[in-house]
Parts: sequence; C-alpha cells; structure tokens
Amino acid sequence: MLEVPPWLWVVFATTVVVSLTVDLLAHRSAHVIGFKEAAAWSALWVSLALVFGAVVFLVLGVTAGTEYTTAWLLEKSLSVDNLFVFAVIFAYFRVPRAYQHRVLFFGVMGALLFRGVFLTLGVAVVSRFTAVLFVFAAVLFYSTYKLLKGDEEGFDPGKSVALRLLRKVVPVRDEYAGAHFFVKEAGKRVATPLLAVVAAIEAADLVFAVDSVPAVLAVSDDLFIVYTSNAFAILGLRALYFLLAGLLDRFHYLNVGLAIILSFIGVKLILQATHKTISSSVPEIPSPVSLAVIVVILATSVIFSLRRPVPPRKDAAPEADTAPEPDPPADRPGGD
Repeated sequence: MLEVPPWLWVVFATTVVVSLTVDLLAHRSAHVIGFKEAAAWSALWVSLALVFGAVVFLVLGVTAGTEYTTAWLLEKSLSVDNLFVFAVIFAYFRVPRAYQHRVLFFGVMGALLFRGVFLTLGVAVVSRFTAVLFVFAAVLFYSTYKLLKGDEEGFDPGKSVALRLLRKVVPVRDEYAGAHFFVKEAGKRVATPLLAVVAAIEAADLVFAVDSVPAVLAVSDDLFIVYTSNAFAILGLRALYFLLAGLLDRFHYLNVGLAIILSFIGVKLILQATHKTISSSVPEIPSPVSLAVIVVILATSVIFSLRRPVPPRKDAAPEADTAPEPDPPADRPGGD
C-alpha cells in the first residue's frame, strides 16, 4: 500500500467539496446546458483531474502517477457507455433538458458515496483473497459479452428496482413541478417524476459499478489511487453528457472498443492473479502498457465511428426536451 500523506487526502477532499459547491452555485437556476457551456465545464473537470494526477506523480512517484492516470482514463472511457443509459432514462421519463443537470448532480453525489463503499470493500477483499481477481476477470468477460450483444438497448428504466421501491415508500405524481423533487397535494407530501429519475440514475450507477470496480482494481489495489481516479472521472460525467448529447449515436463503434478494453483488463486480472497466487514467473501487464492500450483502442473506436457513420434510425425516440414543462401549480407550495 502507498504511504499517502494525510494532507494529500485533505487536498483531494477539499477539491471535491469546493468543485461541487461551485458547480451547484453556478447552476442554481434551471436552464438548458449548451455545447459551449458543457465544453467549458468539461475542460475544467479534465484539467482538475490532470493537475491532481501531476500532484500524485510528484508526491507518490511515477508508478502511482501512471496508475492514477490509467485508472482515471479507464473509468472515463467506461462512463461514456453509461451516458447511453442516461439518455434512455431521460427519454423514458421525458425529462425537460433544463432539469437534467439537477438530476445528474444528485446522481454524481450518490455515485461518489457508493463507489467509495464498493472500492473500499473491493480493496479489502483483494488484499486478503487475491484469488478473487479471477472472479473479477469473469465479471469483466461477461460484461464484454453484454456490450457486444447490445443489452443496453433493451434497458427499461421503468423496471428499475430503485424506482419500484421508491413508489412503495412515497406516492409519485405524474406531472413535473419545475425543478422540485417534492410538492404538497391536499396537505400530503408527494414526489415528482424528477425524484423517480434520480432513483433510476442511482440504480443504473450501481449496475455500472459491477463493471468499473473490478476493472479499476486491475490497475491498482491502493484505495487512494482507485477512489481519487474514480471520483475525478465521475465529477466530469455531467458536463460530458451535455457535451456529447446528440452525438452519442455517432459513436457506434464505441461499444466494441469498450468491450475490447474490458476483455484486455480481464486478461490483465488473470495474469495478475496467477502471478500472485500460482507462479511469480507469470508476467504481469505494466500500467504504462495498459494506459497505451486504452488510449489506442478508444482513439481507434472514435475514428472508425466518425469515418464510417451509420444512417439515422427511423424509429429514434423523441428528444426529452420536447416534453411540456408545466409550472408548479399555485396551490402546491413547499416544493423541495
């Protein structure tokens, strides 16, 4: 395990808290996030991640810095596939574009919490039972199969377990009420569809963690490296969604690229587990090689997607922002 100075954890935590606060204050009023605004925020999040990576290089060494960069890029690439599911959720619930950032903000908050729990447990398990890496490799190979099969196309947000549980706990009305999650009807507190969307986003992230957690643990088994890299990748997820909104269908080879990356990481896990549990003569794949492979595969899949576009589908779902955006009724004060 790396000997991480406490002040570096403080710097990381402070950066995350300040960044989220600034983001929240900058988007207090609901509005549609345009391309230029999304590009500016994306550049900010990427810059923060790279600057923090430079600090890791300087403080913890080249190996730790390379592992951080590899893990961040890996999580960033896997998160692009998550954006397709977010688009499906927004279309299913017909979420007005002006409210989508608010939903993703709370989704990011939940993702930071859940990833911290899962990665802490993952690091603890790997440190005690190295053979579990074989299981993680099997999970990644299965995820590769699902990506190539195109299972995300059959994703139905309405069947989300989190959404079904939410409806059992609190009544959910059919109409939106501005950017509020709750309103009062006949003196009773009821949820708006916006809260249901947050529940669906959180449930989707739990599913994504099944892929991303084993993948990032193949890069490093140090909690500081895996969590900070995941956190900075997740922080930029909202801006990345709005930056690529409308362009997702053009990256039709991206799933193939991500499948190849997951299978490569699965092989890396098998070699790593074999080296540690069976024979030290079995070579491991160094982090610089992993970083180079991920960059090449991502670039190739994007280039192929742009050079070989597919014709637009005639059955494409209507955009989420075509839904009406009713104002909260005057007799329902107290929305949250």
